[in-house]
Amino acid sequence: MRVVFERPRTLIKKPFTYCPGCHHGLAQRLIAEVIDELDIGAVTIGVGPIGCSVYIYEFLNVDFVVGGHGRAQAVATGIKRALPDRVVFSYQGDGDIGAIGTAEAIHVANRGELITSFFINNAVFGMTGGQMAPTTLLGQKTKTSPLGRDAKVHGFPLRLAEMLKVAEGSAYIARVALTQPHLIKQARECIKKAFLAQIEKKGFSLVEILSPCPTNWGMTPEDAVKWLEEKMIPYFQLGEIKVKEGDFNGAS
Repeated sequence: MRVVFERPRTLIKKPFTYCPGCHHGLAQRLIAEVIDELDIGAVTIGVGPIGCSVYIYEFLNVDFVVGGHGRAQAVATGIKRALPDRVVFSYQGDGDIGAIGTAEAIHVANRGELITSFFINNAVFGMTGGQMAPTTLLGQKTKTSPLGRDAKVHGFPLRLAEMLKVAEGSAYIARVALTQPHLIKQARECIKKAFLAQIEKKGFSLVEILSPCPTNWGMTPEDAVKWLEEKMIPYFQLGEIKVKEGDFNGAS
């Protein structure tokens, strides 16, 4: 009998512990599927952050290290430079990579570090209770912006992927969502391309994954998906933002 569906080998058999409607579990399954497809599980090292994203080490059967808040990419850089034959990735939320870790994000991209980062953007600080994040949308109410984000007071939502696009050392940058089957398929392909950019030594790679946070948004999972599609995607537009051809120096 032909097997048409099974658990990825890299995904540990245990229930996800994320809130109902959160897309962390789906994102991590896709990463596990790609690790299996590329057969890189034995040489892959993940780096977790502080925040909800950290729990990825509970679910993926690869070596893991947890960095300080905002420092996952710095830790990943050290691992990759010490062990250049390994496939190294960081998995971070917007509060981690887009706030406290902004400096690391800019400089790993500019240096062209051969690591891959997965950036879960749910527009709030999730683990600490739903405070405003750099990616919080204008008008969006959070625990620390109860009247809604105001550009005059709080500035504008940060488009980190577009910022990293202009860095000479970045090779592959994409933004995806997981709210529809065809989008999930596209996301899996982008995750694969990001890993391949590292393996083929093209430079730094990043995939931003938009995710609902029903608990901190105060919505049902269904309403949170609709809000993401109606509010987040128009501002954080989906697609491949940068695809660099050739090796690190641009040679084909």
